[in-house]
Amino acid sequence: MWPGLIKKSKEGGLDAIETYVFWNAHEPARRQYDFNGNNDLVRFIKTIQEEGLYAVLRIGPYVCAEWNYGGFPVWLHNLPGVELRTVNDVFMNEMQNFTALIVDMMKEENLFASQGGPIILAQIENEYGNVVASYGDAGKAYVNWCASMAESLDIGVPWIMCQESDAPKSMINTCNGWYCDQFTPSNPDTPKMWTENWTGWFKNWGGKDPHRTAEDVAFAVARFFQLGGTFQNYYMYHGGTNFGRTAGGPYITTSYDYDAPLDEYGNLNQPKWGHLKQLHDILHSMEETLTYGNISSIDYGNSVWGTIYATKNASSCFFGNANSTSDATINFQGNDYDVPAWSVSILPDCKVEGYNTAKVNAQTSIMVKESNSAEEEPASLKWSWRPENNDKTILFGRGEATANQLLDQKTAASDTSDYLWYMTSVNIKEDDPVLAKNVTLRVNGTGHILHAYMNGHHIGSQWATYGVFNYVFEKNVNLTKGKNLITLLSATVGYQNYGPKFDMIQSGISGPVELVARNGDETIAKDLSSHKWTYKVGLSGLANKVYNSESLSWQEDDLPTNRMMTWYKTTFKAPLGTDPVVVDLQGLGKGMAWVNGKSIGRYWPSYLAEEEGCKVEACDYRGSYNNNKCVTNCGKPTQRW
Repeated sequence: MWPGLIKKSKEGGLDAIETYVFWNAHEPARRQYDFNGNNDLVRFIKTIQEEGLYAVLRIGPYVCAEWNYGGFPVWLHNLPGVELRTVNDVFMNEMQNFTALIVDMMKEENLFASQGGPIILAQIENEYGNVVASYGDAGKAYVNWCASMAESLDIGVPWIMCQESDAPKSMINTCNGWYCDQFTPSNPDTPKMWTENWTGWFKNWGGKDPHRTAEDVAFAVARFFQLGGTFQNYYMYHGGTNFGRTAGGPYITTSYDYDAPLDEYGNLNQPKWGHLKQLHDILHSMEETLTYGNISSIDYGNSVWGTIYATKNASSCFFGNANSTSDATINFQGNDYDVPAWSVSILPDCKVEGYNTAKVNAQTSIMVKESNSAEEEPASLKWSWRPENNDKTILFGRGEATANQLLDQKTAASDTSDYLWYMTSVNIKEDDPVLAKNVTLRVNGTGHILHAYMNGHHIGSQWATYGVFNYVFEKNVNLTKGKNLITLLSATVGYQNYGPKFDMIQSGISGPVELVARNGDETIAKDLSSHKWTYKVGLSGLANKVYNSESLSWQEDDLPTNRMMTWYKTTFKAPLGTDPVVVDLQGLGKGMAWVNGKSIGRYWPSYLAEEEGCKVEACDYRGSYNNNKCVTNCGKPTQRW
């Protein structure tokens, strides 16, 4: 899709493509690298160059991006003595090794602008200023080290640090947010740059669909350039899909549509794409005056401003109305101009209005998903199924490792699977007080989903809901004299990707795990947290690659519904034409889907968004945006397709 997406971006009036570099994708295991297929970074940059665009390389290598573990490989977490994103030799050595690797790859292919290539900017770290206070003096020292390390790589183009107000002078600090017109660089000798203009927002499982109107995005862009901005990047212009297990968390959806100008499938999101294209075109027409003109301003009062860029031969004007309720009529050089509330009018020649951010005349499109029209495709799919075979795990507690404690899932599973089995046994004597009639198993969990078994029988499941990821699972159990096997299956839905010291947020079962006996007013708790626990990563079906096996047997009769731990399979013919193809997962619960052996990501259509908060009427774009302002899809699956 790269050539088509980049071509549509250029047609939309963009000059450059900005991209993150995902450390966990390129170095999934220490010193084992992957730059093939979708990970072919050099090919991606060259594709940008072939289309005649510039590139901005945000190496990070912490990226956030709602990406699993913020783009860090989880093996970092398990290095002895490591502390991430601070002055720590173990971490800094690994970060420098990866950063230098990427820089050297770009240099070898002459991809920096200093070598005649398309890369005009590079970024080190990412939004560290948002969390630096949590790291104290070590955080400030780390920022200085990042700058020195980056400078030592001698790339010949500027380095940027976003959201870093105290960036060293060798760095250009930049702004991220919905609005950056009021941003001022910490170094007055550096340009005013905006690395992330959020065109919408991401989605969480159980969340609604956030939207940001074309009018508001255009207002933010025009206002930024009115007030001296020099570089603005959309985050996202195309978000795409978090295939496989790349979505971060907790609970970031597989879809990363972001309400971007190019939607998840690469289609034009109209009128946003067209309205912004018109803005880009008119800004391009003013390039000379914006670059070389002297700037003067007029304060009309009530949050209305005029800005004039003038050279000896030409002038261009912006009239901005930042009042969220009142339209304005202003007079400039004897002419009146109507400027609606929360809008910017642009006059390329300071005489005739060429564009207003609130006046949308681009076409509006509604995307329709059509059923498969392949030749001889049946009206309904024929499904087969097979149960997930976990009998040896559930009944006998067989695993791969042991510890006398409850381990963080990142430590035990090292991000090789969403699933981790925690297993222990407890011997109950006849006179044991927990052999009372009313006994429960109580588990304190930190994420994200728990399936509990006692002596091979499923006793219940629980998952975090609506942003609260710490929960207590408690269910009645029947204990027997002698050995009792407790089996807990923990499933994560994306590791934490943002926040101060996010790498220290535990996932899996944090404990305590207790057997609680109640007899009248008496309560006795037996803490099992320090017992010998056996661990097993993954599911048998994943280990056997059920999704890509031709030799395994499948059942075609009595297709089960509402049955956990079940694999389903079907075949279909590729639809006719060249339009994007999506899979409708309505009717399924929660799991992961594969097509032709490739994971297309997690699904969870049974998790519905809350009923309240959506407005039937059109969203009022006026006034500062937030991701709860213009939402849809209340009471429906967060992601169906």
